[in-house]
This record gives sequence, structure tokens and C-alpha cells, in this order.
Amino acid sequence: MEFRAELLYSKDHEWVKVEGDTVLIGITDYAQSELGDIVFVNLPEEGDEIKAGEAFADVESVKAVSDVLGPVDGTIIAVNEEILDAPELINESPYDAWFVKVEDFTGTEELLSAEEYQAFVEGA
Repeated sequence: MEFRAELLYSKDHEWVKVEGDTVLIGITDYAQSELGDIVFVNLPEEGDEIKAGEAFADVESVKAVSDVLGPVDGTIIAVNEEILDAPELINESPYDAWFVKVEDFTGTEELLSAEEYQAFVEGA
């Protein structure tokens, strides 16, 4: 299982990559491995608000449909159209297959470092 040091993580298994005034958000390697083969992704629209702890997207795998929860508050400025057409990219490379790009974000202080997230997952 991969834990990238440059990312922040939520206890709901989303990752956050801070890029200046914006963040990219996706699901972790642990999340995609637990879900199994992902066959469909439902993403929000650009301009939608994202709220920490609230569902902003969902993924359908061969096992189940699961909500993707917001790890931060903010405004969505881009969605990754590529994963809509090829949801298997999330399984193949979860840290490259981002879901949304968010600006005016807050709440990163609640997130875990890679080491903290790894300890959380291994303790689960």
C-alpha cells in the first residue's frame, strides 16, 4: 500500500494535494483496494461547494456504491473528466486520478500526514 509524504489524508480515506491556492482531491490507495474494481464515478459540477464530512461524489465498484466525502471546505473549480470515461484509472493509479480541484479551501489542519494516516489504516 502506498502513502505519499507530500499528501494530506482524511480518516474517510481521501487524499489532498495542496498546490498553492488550490487543492486536488482523490481517494487513497487503501480506499481503492477496499472498494475493488471501480466501474463508475459520479462527480459534482464546477462551481459546486464542497463541505468537509459531506458527500461530494460517489464511486461504484463491483462490490458496492460508496460516497466520497469532502476532506475540506471550498469551491470546486475543475472536475477530472478523464476518470468519468475511464474509472479504472482510480484503481491503477489512485494518487494521479484526482476527482476535483478546489479553491478557497479551509480545513487542512484537520487532515493527517502520511505517517499518521498509515498508522490509522494499520490500526483499523
